[in-house]
Amino acid sequence: MGWKLLLTFVVTLTSMLSVFGAPSTSLGLGNQSTEKYVFAHFMVGIVGNYELEDWKVDMAAAQSTGIDAFALNCASIDTYTPTQLALAYKAAAEIGFKVFISFDFAYWNNGDTAKITAYMQQYAAHPAQMQYKGAAVVSTFVGDSFNWDPVRKGTSHPIYALPNLQDPAEATTIASKSADGAFSWLAWPTDGGNSIIPGPMTTIWDDRFFHFLEGRTYMASVSPWFSTHFNTKNWVFICENLPTLRWEQMLSLKPDLVEIISWNDYGESHYIGPSEPNHSDDGSSQWATNMPHDAWRELYKPYIAAYKSGASAPTVEEDKLVYWYRPTPKGVVCTGDSLGAPNGISMLSDSIFVATMLTSPATLTVQSGNNSPVSINVPAGITTSNVTMGVGDQRFTLTRGGQTILSGRGGLTVQDHCTHYNFNVYVGLISQSS
Repeated sequence: MGWKLLLTFVVTLTSMLSVFGAPSTSLGLGNQSTEKYVFAHFMVGIVGNYELEDWKVDMAAAQSTGIDAFALNCASIDTYTPTQLALAYKAAAEIGFKVFISFDFAYWNNGDTAKITAYMQQYAAHPAQMQYKGAAVVSTFVGDSFNWDPVRKGTSHPIYALPNLQDPAEATTIASKSADGAFSWLAWPTDGGNSIIPGPMTTIWDDRFFHFLEGRTYMASVSPWFSTHFNTKNWVFICENLPTLRWEQMLSLKPDLVEIISWNDYGESHYIGPSEPNHSDDGSSQWATNMPHDAWRELYKPYIAAYKSGASAPTVEEDKLVYWYRPTPKGVVCTGDSLGAPNGISMLSDSIFVATMLTSPATLTVQSGNNSPVSINVPAGITTSNVTMGVGDQRFTLTRGGQTILSGRGGLTVQDHCTHYNFNVYVGLISQSS
């Protein structure tokens, strides 16, 4: 049969398997081009007070992880958007980093073509602008129905539009045909939108994007977590092993581009960047303060290198251990929280998660609170293990050949009480140098 008919058959079969609960099988149809880049979604809306040096600090941290550019999520309503975009482009040019604009269509609309065109005309040829296939990358959050043809015609430098499509089937619409590809926001186990389903994460949405894009560029999304506790959105996705599982899927899928969600979205708890002294607080400090995620950058670094090189597995050059866990078991009732527990917690496990990064096999031992120590034999490479959560201190040990090679205590004590619900995770690193 013809390749299009075969592809349609495979995608249909994959979708049917997903419906019946079986993990989808990756089609692995990514563009095999050597131009592989990794970006990170950056929320400009919370950095109205940023100065040039603040941008440089974040960009240098991203560079050291292997990230090539920030996708600058910006709103039309923020008066400081022009100022901060100018600073971001200036900082990136000075340190050899790249950036591009991601128009947030929770605020922009289809009537803003002239304003969007003006921004693209201003920055498309900028030395710090991210270029892909000879054109300036531009993206969106939603904005599915926006027509990029007038922007393309009104910008003297070529543009490469990769809007966020909420449904991969939208790639067949007339508006989406004006784009060069698409960006998926579906980086967590979901039936679409903000629906929450049991894990693990599969590649069913990626497979659908590959199918409907018909060879156009696909920018896949990677995210380590998602929990939020605002009165307008109060949920947690089931993404406990996602920090490594999603990257393993990227190494198999080999999508054209990857965007990490996110660098600094503290409100949704999926930040991998450092705590920023000059960002504004939208209320997320309640669950993000003293909850570092920096160690996820250590975990991401070898995966990013493997993705860019086309390798099927990351290379580990030093023994390390990255752990993440919540502050309380899911059944604890918080005494001072009027919002109530987040949606989705019934699907969570009460577990301590540990990603071992090993040069050769070793034994991981975890003692969670007063629980008995649990020992797990883990192979070389990167492996995520989990043990039952216990209230109290968390202790981690790696041994090899009867000798302790790493040991340490978790940076957060698990409690059996709370005032406010917090389903964010504390992320820590244990290494020879930490």
